[in-house]
Formats: sequence, C-alpha cells, structure tokens
Amino acid sequence: MQKTCLECGEQLKGRADKKFCSDYCRNAYNNKLNKDSKNLIRNTNNRLRKNYRILEELNPNGKSKATKSQLLSKDFSFDLITSIYTTKKGTVYYFVYDQGYLPLENDYFALVKKLD
Repeated sequence: MQKTCLECGEQLKGRADKKFCSDYCRNAYNNKLNKDSKNLIRNTNNRLRKNYRILEELNPNGKSKATKSQLLSKDFSFDLITSIYTTKKGTVYYFVYDQGYLPLENDYFALVKKLD
C-alpha cells in the first residue's frame, strides 16, 4: 500500500513514517492547519507592538504625562497590555512590555518606563 503526501497527494518514497513529499508541502499543510489561531496571535502581537510604539513616542525620556485624547488620537488600545504592577500603596500601573502608564485625574496618564 502506497502512502501519499497529506498536502498534495503525491506518492511518497523513502521512510515508512514519511507524511509529506517536501518541506514546502509540510509547511503549507501546517500553515493551513494553524491559520485561525495564528491570525489571532499575529493580530494581538501587532496591536501590542503598536501600543508600545505609541507609549515610547509619547515618553521619550522615561517619565512624562499624556492625555487620554492624545493616546486615543494615535489609536492606542487600552484593552491590550502585557502586565499589571501594583505598588505597596495599591497604585496600579499597566504595562506594555517595559512601557507603562498610570491613570491620573482628569483623563491624564503618567507614562513610565520600567527600569531593569
């Protein structure tokens, strides 16, 4: 009984446990298989990178202030962060990697950069 490639259907030659005729077919098959989950991850990572670039642009010196309207005008997404840091006093900072923000009064935000 001849086995065929899971992607293109070509007859396989060689090892008994071989599933694909080439690296191209193996990659194409796995890309189709993981397409939906990869799109979600890719889109989320792209939004996180965009949030990071916005915070970095508005906070070039490691500590600054910005308004909510400034962040929103650059299409900042408050829904996507990578971590939350709560101080001993209970102050909550939201981080996108090492760039963070602290909500203040009157729609202001303190922008900070986490030091190593």
